[in-house]
Amino acid sequence: MMENHEPHYTENVQEHLQQVQRLLDGHALMESMTHQPELPQSHELGRARHLDELREKLGTLHPADIACILEALPIEPRLLVWELVKAERDGEILIEVSDAVRESLIASMSRNELVEAAERLDTDEIADLAPDLPQAVMRDVFKSLSVEEREQLRAAMSYAEDAVGALMDFDMVTIREDVTLEVVSRYLRRFDELPDHTDQLFVVDRDDRLKGVLPLNLLLVNEPETEVVALMIVDTITLHPDDKAEQAAQAFERYDLVSAPVVDEEGKLVGRVTVNTVVDFIRAESESDVLNLAGLREEEDIFASVWKSAKNRWLWLALNLCTAFFASRVIGGFENTIEKFVALATLMPIVAGIAGNSANQTTTIIIRALALGQITPANARRLIAKEFAIAALNGLVWGGVAGLFAYMLYKSVPLGLVMTSAMLLNLLLGALVGIMIPLLMQRFGRDPAIGSSVMLTAVTDSGGFFIFLGLATIFLIR
Repeated sequence: MMENHEPHYTENVQEHLQQVQRLLDGHALMESMTHQPELPQSHELGRARHLDELREKLGTLHPADIACILEALPIEPRLLVWELVKAERDGEILIEVSDAVRESLIASMSRNELVEAAERLDTDEIADLAPDLPQAVMRDVFKSLSVEEREQLRAAMSYAEDAVGALMDFDMVTIREDVTLEVVSRYLRRFDELPDHTDQLFVVDRDDRLKGVLPLNLLLVNEPETEVVALMIVDTITLHPDDKAEQAAQAFERYDLVSAPVVDEEGKLVGRVTVNTVVDFIRAESESDVLNLAGLREEEDIFASVWKSAKNRWLWLALNLCTAFFASRVIGGFENTIEKFVALATLMPIVAGIAGNSANQTTTIIIRALALGQITPANARRLIAKEFAIAALNGLVWGGVAGLFAYMLYKSVPLGLVMTSAMLLNLLLGALVGIMIPLLMQRFGRDPAIGSSVMLTAVTDSGGFFIFLGLATIFLIR
C-alpha cells in the first residue's frame, strides 16, 4: 500500500518551530565535530540524517508556516532552512515572509532561481514581489509570460500600494446572463479546480461589463433549466481599482464579503478582491501602525545586523533627543524656582507622565476612528469637545488625587493646588495634541500613526514641565 506523503497542515507554528530548532541544533552539533580527526563513518551519517529529517519536516508544512519559522531564525540557520525547501515552493514562501526577511532570502538566490520562483506565481503575486526583485529578473519574468499575463502584471504594478488595484487578482470565473444553470454547471466541471475563495460567479456581457453576480449556493439549489438572469444579483458591492484599500477592507468587514468584483470607469470587470488578501492587508497595516507609533521607519528583521537595525531607529531617536534637550532647557529656565522649592523636582515626572499616557489614549482613539472613516467635518467638533471634557474630568479627579498626595508629603496646601492645576492643564494640552497630530497628519496625506507617540511625549513633557514650574513660580515663590 502506497504511503501518503501529502503535507498535513496545522496551526501550531510554535511547535513546528521548536522541532525545526531541535533538528538545527543537532546539525550544528555534528558540524562542530567535523574538524576532529578520525571521526567514525556514523558521524557523516548522523549529519545527513539530521538534514533529511529537517527536509522531510519542512515538506509537511504550509508555506505560511515555513515563512513564520524563517522569520524566527537567525541568518545562518535561516539560510540553511531556505536551501532545504523544495524549489517549487520558493515563490509561495517569498510571498508570505515579511519584507525585511524576504530581502535576506532573495540575496541568497541566483538570478535563475529567482526567475523560476516568480514564474510559478500568479500575476498579482508577481506584482507583490516585483519591488524586491532585481530589474534583470523582472525582465526575464516578463519574457516568460503570455501577452495577457503581461498586461495583467503591468496593470497590477501600476497601482499604488494602498489601492484596491494592488490587492486584486485576475483568477475569476465569468459567465453570461442568457445561459441556463445546467450550462454553467457543465462549464465549471471543465475546471480542474475553482479559484480560491470562489463564492460567486461574475456575470458579464460580451464587452466584459459587469451585469451582476451569481452566488454558488443559488447555482446549487435551483433547477438546471433556470436562466442565470433570473437568479443573478444586480445590486452588489463593487470596487474600483483606484479606491483606497482601507475602504475595501471596511466593506469586507461590514458586509461579510468573501470576494468582490473590481470594475473600471466603464463598468468593465478587471479583477476581484478576496477576503484572504484583505486579511493580509489589515495585518500588514496593523503591524505598520505599531512600528509608526514607535517611530520606526520600516519593518525590521529582528536578526538583521546591528548596524542596519540601528539606522532604522535613528530618525525618531534624533528627534527625541532634540525634544529632550528642549525639555531640559524648559527646566533650566526655572532653576531658581526649583532651588527654592526642591519638592518640585520630585513631582514634575508625575505631571508629564500622566498627561503623556492620557494623550496616547486619545491618539489611539482618533487613529482608530480615522481608519474606520468615523470622523467627518460634521462630527469632528463634537468629538474634540468630548475629548476635552474627558481630559478635564480626568484632570480634576486624578489631579485632585495627585494634589492630595503632594499635600500629604510636603504639608503645603499651595503646592497641592499647583499640582492639581498643572495636571488639569497638561491633560487638556495632551488632549489637544492627541487630537490634532493624527488629524493634521491625515490632512497632509501622511499616515496618522507616524511618530505620534514620540511627538506626544515631547509635547506633554515640555508642556507639563513649563506649566507646573510656571504655576509654582507664580504661586509658591515669593
